[in-house]
Amino acid sequence: MTGKNGQLGSELLSLQLSYPDYKLVFLDRNDLDLSSLEGLSDLFEHYRPTFFVNAGAYTAVDKAESEKELALAVNGIAPGKIAALCQQFNTKLIHISTDYVFDGNGEHPYLTDHPTRPVNFYGLSKLQGEMAALKENEATIIIRTAWVYSAHGHNFVKTMLRLMNERPSIGVVSDQYGAPTYARDLALCIMDIIEKGADHYGIYHFTNEGKISWWDFAMAIKEMAGLSCQVNPITTAEFPTPAKRPAYSVLDKQRLKKDYGIIPRDWKVALKECMGYVQRF
Repeated sequence: MTGKNGQLGSELLSLQLSYPDYKLVFLDRNDLDLSSLEGLSDLFEHYRPTFFVNAGAYTAVDKAESEKELALAVNGIAPGKIAALCQQFNTKLIHISTDYVFDGNGEHPYLTDHPTRPVNFYGLSKLQGEMAALKENEATIIIRTAWVYSAHGHNFVKTMLRLMNERPSIGVVSDQYGAPTYARDLALCIMDIIEKGADHYGIYHFTNEGKISWWDFAMAIKEMAGLSCQVNPITTAEFPTPAKRPAYSVLDKQRLKKDYGIIPRDWKVALKECMGYVQRF
């Protein structure tokens, strides 16, 4: 599994004792640099994995606009090379992608086969990675997710908690809609797919259930943390960023439910659990 130190990788790492029947090997960028993939063949030769989870990625959405070569190498090119080796070693690939492959102009949850049209380079690089992986290995599962957070690393939940403790008021965008994903729930989804044999391939969507704005998300964090900070709704235009964000990115999860029987939790239930972990530290 790549991305050992990321949000998803950290959650997968924390689950390993719950899956004693599997030998889980976690790789960080010192073990495998996704921008060059030096030594990738040797890793496959040594471990000969049954499954390969590519949870590593270039995730700096705004920086990707100016670091296009690096973003493309990690997100667009590496998945294809990994998939080719998975094909060679008869390994099933689970590759993590993003809601940012869509343009955000929709009004209903995006189906897995909805036409893609990224509005920023990060989304474009991830889309190219999807296409490369599926082209190189038919035994590939793509899981698109969105608004990922956890008790680990940098994410919206932890940023909001910090700002709400530091300032009397903050502004949060209220005209972008999606569904948050607790990284632990995504990790459990991946392990569930593996336990069920990962024998349905193609593109799937996973987030927690619901449709909210970033402002709704921030208000729930404030309420659960018992903070008094004033959270003001603002428009996307009032909070410009180098990379454009999709205005609507709710993902339809029916294919995942049908093929693997995985039913995501409500976003508030998942957030409450994560907040319990975050507030212990």
